Amino acid sequence: MFTQSFTATPADIDELGHVNNAVWVRWIQVIAVAHWDQLATAEEQAAYVWVITRHEIDYRGNLRVGETARGETWVPDPPKGARFDRHVRFIGPDGKEKVRAVTTWALIERASGRPMRVPAELAARFLAA
Repeated sequence: MFTQSFTATPADIDELGHVNNAVWVRWIQVIAVAHWDQLATAEEQAAYVWVITRHEIDYRGNLRVGETARGETWVPDPPKGARFDRHVRFIGPDGKEKVRAVTTWALIERASGRPMRVPAELAARFLAA
């Protein structure tokens, strides 16, 4: 599991006084990219890029300006060809889950711009993390 903290800034807040749903989606991408940066070699980062093909998000609570959530992400299952599902959740300062998501990501070979099967050695690093 990979973790990262996110603090709501005034720019993240919507007219209801809490983190905008679009911000949660951005944070999902931020934590996923940070996890990739931690696990991938420089050569892999230069050769591949991930794209999101699907989001499934449950909003269970929210944050107000200045509050911090702990983001957690993990990949529980082996990839299916070029794709795998990444799980993400954000835990608020009260210890309660605020947002839970499953996002599907596809691996793209930068040189061709086409999806490619996730290499076994790369998948193994995500599954072990």
